Amino acid sequence: VANSDGGVTLSPEQHKEVAQVAGELQKYCVSEPVKCPLIFGDWDVVYCSVPTSPGGGYRSVIGRLFFRTNEMIQGIDSPDIVRNRVSFTALGFLDGDVSLTGKLKVLDSEWVQVIFEPPELKVGSLEFKYGFESEVKLRITYVDEKLRLGLGSRGSLFVFRRRQ
Repeated sequence: VANSDGGVTLSPEQHKEVAQVAGELQKYCVSEPVKCPLIFGDWDVVYCSVPTSPGGGYRSVIGRLFFRTNEMIQGIDSPDIVRNRVSFTALGFLDGDVSLTGKLKVLDSEWVQVIFEPPELKVGSLEFKYGFESEVKLRITYVDEKLRLGLGSRGSLFVFRRRQ
């Protein structure tokens, strides 16, 4: 998934390969991954089977014409704060980012729910909140010191790599 713009440039066959490897890794997941301290920290979002899931419209086909993604990061801070950030360059010269801060709630031994505040957009010197609260549910299917896998409630596979 390296250098695939979060999965955007992968072929359907390559997406299948990622799903197969993720399925194999899932067999080695710790029991009750939501209680594992390894979930905390800062993670690069290196892959999503539905490339618009992280970043929404900024990562859509049309959005990518205007916004080049620089990085996608998820931070999970103990005990229950989640920070998502997508940084981008707009129109080839304006740096910016869109970020979400949310509250993590454990639903069971594998599933978490995050309720996010409205997104905050920064472009150049402009900064403002827009939109509404949003909610996601994610099943943690694998976690170790370097890698975390998750499955969204709508079936999106996420691959996170711990930031150095």
